[in-house]
Amino acid sequence: MLTVAIAGLGAVGLPLARALDDGIDGLALGAVSVRNRARAERALQTFRAPPEIVPLDRLAHHDIVVEAVPAAIFEQVAVPAIAAGRLFVPVSAGALLSRHHLVRRARQTGARIIVPTGALLGFDAIRAAAEGPVDSITLESRKPPAALVGAPYIERLGLDLDAVTEPMRLLSGNALEAAQGFPANLNVAAALALAGIGPVRTRVEVWVDPTITRNTHTIRVESAAARMTMTIENLPSQENPRTGQITAHSVIACLRGLVQPLKIGS
Repeated sequence: MLTVAIAGLGAVGLPLARALDDGIDGLALGAVSVRNRARAERALQTFRAPPEIVPLDRLAHHDIVVEAVPAAIFEQVAVPAIAAGRLFVPVSAGALLSRHHLVRRARQTGARIIVPTGALLGFDAIRAAAEGPVDSITLESRKPPAALVGAPYIERLGLDLDAVTEPMRLLSGNALEAAQGFPANLNVAAALALAGIGPVRTRVEVWVDPTITRNTHTIRVESAAARMTMTIENLPSQENPRTGQITAHSVIACLRGLVQPLKIGS
């Protein structure tokens, strides 16, 4: 039995905590860490076995540490978990792109950093293609205005998202630029870059589109082994429209894959 600690009880952390409380063979919910303790206690009242609420650095006392917090405090979760040699599961994949020292540290301590698929698709095929020559990987991400509120890139532009009446391309660049400009909105770009050909070669377009209600991502891959075009339309979380509902499901599936005797996919 592996114990799981979760940083954050928001759009990803709370559904994950509920799934663990309902029961996943081989896993037990051990602890959570939150900013608002009173709110967390109310959310945990219905749990069969409410977990302990602890400071961020004490999450590393458990076997698996899941990070689902704002990118600004990413290292407060990641550093202790990696130092303790734990399985570290970050939802904020974009925070990894500029923190290669964490991967080096994991090699020293025996920790493993496992990035869930999140809101994208086709990672197994992309990882397989990246074992050989890859000409290009591109991501076109289209989101309704509410899903981009608060992004640093939007703030720098001074753009009034409520005034946007037709699809508008906001950024055309690489995955590193996308992750920096949209740290809470485009972890998908970072995860894609990590799965494939890196953040500099992975090209990204970001669109705000008031005509859609779903976060829509289209991936195009040109490689020696295969040509791929994949599109996914995700329902935004009701609690946090910047996050797709499928992201929490992805983390749950990722954790199941760590303990189940049969695992499908690479």
